Amino acid sequence: MTTKKSYKPQEIVRPDASEKDSTAGPPGNTLGLFSAAGLPSVDAMREYAVDAWQRSILYADVMRQRGNQYQAHLTEEVPHVLDFPSEVVMFGRDLPRPVNYWLVRIIPPYDKPTDHMKRPFVVIDPRAGHGPGIGGFKVDSEIGVVIGAGHPCYFIGFLPDPVPGQTIEDVMHAEAAFLEKVIALHPCREGKPAVIGNCQAGWQILMTAAMRPELFGPIIVAGAPLSYWAGWRGRNPMRYAAGLLGGSWLTAMTSDLGAGRFDGAWLVQNFENLNPANTLWSKQHHVYTNIDDEAPRYLGFEKYWGGYVYLNDVEMQYIVDNLFVGNRLATTELLTSDGVRIDLRNIRSPIVVFCSYGDNITPPPQALGWITDLYDDDKDVLTHDQTIIYATHESVGHLGIFVSGAVSRKEHHKFATNIDLIDVLPAGIYRATIAENPQKDAVLSTESYELSVQREGIASVREIVQPDPESDRRFAAVAQVSKINLGLYRQFVQPWVRQAVTPQTAYWVQTVHPLRLSYEWWSDRNPLAPVIANTAKKVREQRTPIAGDNPFLQIQGAWSDAIVKTLNLWQDVRDDAYEKVFEWTYSSPWVQALTGEAADDESSRRRPSVSPEHRAFVAQEIAGLRNAAAEGGAVEAGIRAVFYIHRFCSSIDERRANLTLELHQPDCNLGFNMDSFRDIVRRQANIIRIDADAAIAALPQLLAREEPARIREVARTLERLRSLGPLSTIEESSLTHMLDVFNVAATSQEAVLS
Repeated sequence: MTTKKSYKPQEIVRPDASEKDSTAGPPGNTLGLFSAAGLPSVDAMREYAVDAWQRSILYADVMRQRGNQYQAHLTEEVPHVLDFPSEVVMFGRDLPRPVNYWLVRIIPPYDKPTDHMKRPFVVIDPRAGHGPGIGGFKVDSEIGVVIGAGHPCYFIGFLPDPVPGQTIEDVMHAEAAFLEKVIALHPCREGKPAVIGNCQAGWQILMTAAMRPELFGPIIVAGAPLSYWAGWRGRNPMRYAAGLLGGSWLTAMTSDLGAGRFDGAWLVQNFENLNPANTLWSKQHHVYTNIDDEAPRYLGFEKYWGGYVYLNDVEMQYIVDNLFVGNRLATTELLTSDGVRIDLRNIRSPIVVFCSYGDNITPPPQALGWITDLYDDDKDVLTHDQTIIYATHESVGHLGIFVSGAVSRKEHHKFATNIDLIDVLPAGIYRATIAENPQKDAVLSTESYELSVQREGIASVREIVQPDPESDRRFAAVAQVSKINLGLYRQFVQPWVRQAVTPQTAYWVQTVHPLRLSYEWWSDRNPLAPVIANTAKKVREQRTPIAGDNPFLQIQGAWSDAIVKTLNLWQDVRDDAYEKVFEWTYSSPWVQALTGEAADDESSRRRPSVSPEHRAFVAQEIAGLRNAAAEGGAVEAGIRAVFYIHRFCSSIDERRANLTLELHQPDCNLGFNMDSFRDIVRRQANIIRIDADAAIAALPQLLAREEPARIREVARTLERLRSLGPLSTIEESSLTHMLDVFNVAATSQEAVLS
C-alpha cells in the first residue's frame, strides 16, 4: 500500500525522548537516518537512492501514458474531455453559415434527475488553443454543479479544425441558433437559458448577447477578458506582447505558415511562458515527488492541456486586431457584416463577472474594465437598465476559475443554485460575496454557504480597474503601429510566404511545434517504451515509498525550492524588462506623434455616446413608472414593501430573495412564471427608486383590489423578515409601518365584505 510523501524543508520530524534508540545515532536521530556524527546515514542514502530510482521509472511510465493518451486523443472523431454522457442535439456544420461547433445535451446520472421546473443551463468552453470539455471534465465542475442543482444542462463544444472560411461572426450566429434550439426544447420552463462562458467563450457569448439579447437569461463569464489594455503596472505582462512584437503582423505570418490555419499551440505556449517556474520545473517535479497518487489527476488534466485545436486565419486576425490590440469591444466600435453595432449596453440579462486576483491571463482590470469603458457613472448604468454582478477570488489562477474543484463546489455552486436571484436583481452594479451561512433555515436556505450581493457603484469597479489615460495612449500607439506593420507585411511579404507554403509544409511546421513534440517523442511508439512499461509494472508490485522525513528527500525539496525561486526571480526580471521597454518605446513623443496620439489628448479611450433617442426613451420610461405607482395588487405591494424596508440596506442575500419569491408564488405546486416575477421585481425597484414616498402612499390603492386573507398572508410573509437576522432601527420602523398599512387595508376590506 502506498502513502503520499511530502517534504518540508527545515522541518524534520523527530521522535520523542522516550523513543530514542541508542544504536541509531546521536540524540534526536530518526529511525537510523543519521550517523553518529549527525550526518545522514548510509541507510537513509540507500533508501532514498532506491526510492528515487523507482520514482524515476514510474515517472517515465506516466509520461509514456501521457504520450499514448495524446496519440489516442488525436484519432477521436470528436475529441473532448467531458466526463459526463451526452447526446448530440445540433451540429454547427448544418447551419446556413457552417461552423465547427456542436450542441449536446448532458445526460444526468440516475441518482440526480433533472428538475423540469428549472431553467436550462448552457456551458461554453474557450476555443483558445485547447479542445472542449474542461467545464465538465470531472464531477466537481461547472457542469457537475449544474447537474447537481437539478437543472437541464447543455454544452457547446467544437471540433479541432474550423470549417474553411468560418468567421467569428459565423460562430456568434451559430451560438444564437443553439440557444434558439434550447429554448424550443424547453417551452414550458420559466426563464431564458442561463449561459456560462469561460475565458474566450465569455467575450464571444457577450458579443452574441449584444446582437440577440432576447435569447439569454443570466450570463456568467468566468476569467473572460473584455478590456484588453487594462492592467496593473508591475503585473500582467502579457498585455505588452503585441507592442513588443510590433503588432499583429506575426499573427498573420503564423497563419500563413499554417496554410490558412492558426495553430492553437502557440496560444498555449504564451500561457506557458508566463510562469517559467511552473512550466519548466514545478509541474513535473510535483508529479515526480508524488508519483504514487498524482498520476490520475495529472493525466486527466494533460488530456485537455495537450488537445490543441486550430482557428482560421480570418478568425485569429479578427481577435487580435479588434480585441487584443484594437480593444474595440468595450467602446462599441465593432460592427457585424450587416451593419449591426455590437454594443454590450444592449444586453438585457444580468451579467456575472467572475475573476481572480491570482489570474495572470485575465486579471480583474481586464475582466471588469469594460464597465468603466462603457459607463461614466451609476446613473448611466441605471438608464441602460443593465445589471452587473462581479465576484472576485483572492488567489486562484486562470484555469482554476473554471477548473478548480474547490471553486466549483463553492462559487459555481452558489451561482447555479441562486440563478433566479441573480436574474431578478434590479439594474445596477453589485458585488457578490460567498460566506458561511450565519443562520440556516430549513425553508429558505439549508446551505453551508450563503450568497449575498452588495449594491456597489461604478467607483468600486474603478478602484479595482485603476484606469490610466497615459497607459491607454501607449496602447493606442501600439494599435496604430500594428496597422502599419500589418499593411507592410501584407503588401511585401505575405504573397511570398503564401507562395512558398504548401499543405505538407504547414503540416510539418505544426508537427515540430515544441509543445507538440513534448507529447510526440515519448509513447509506445518509442522502442524503449516496452522496457519502461515492464519495469514500471514490477516497481509497482514491490513499491514502498520512503518516509517524508528522509533527509535526502528534504534536500530534494530544498533544491527544488531553490530552482523555483531562481526561475521566479528570472520571471520578475524579464517581466520588469518587458514593461520598461514597452513604456520607453510607446511613451516616446516621436512614436506617439507618428501614430497620432498627442500627449495632451484627454484620453485615447473615449466612452461611447448616448443617442438622443435613448435619452427620449429614458424620459418616457420614467414618466411611465410614475404613472404605474398605483397599478398592481398584493404581489406588487408586498415586493414594493420589501424594497422600501431595505431601501437603505445595500445587501441582498438568498434567504431574503427566497422570501420575496414566496410573495409571488405562495403555492409551489402551481406553475411559476419567472419572466413575470422578474418584470415585477425590477419594475417595483424602479418605482421605489424614482419616488419612494409616492410609491408607499399608493399601497392602499393596490391592496384595495385584494381579498383580506391574501393581504394578511402577504403581511405574515413580510413579518418573517425579522427571523432572517437583526434589522436596523430604520428597517424595523419601516417594517412596522408596512405591517400597519397592510393591517388597515385588510381590516377595511373585511368591513366592506361584512
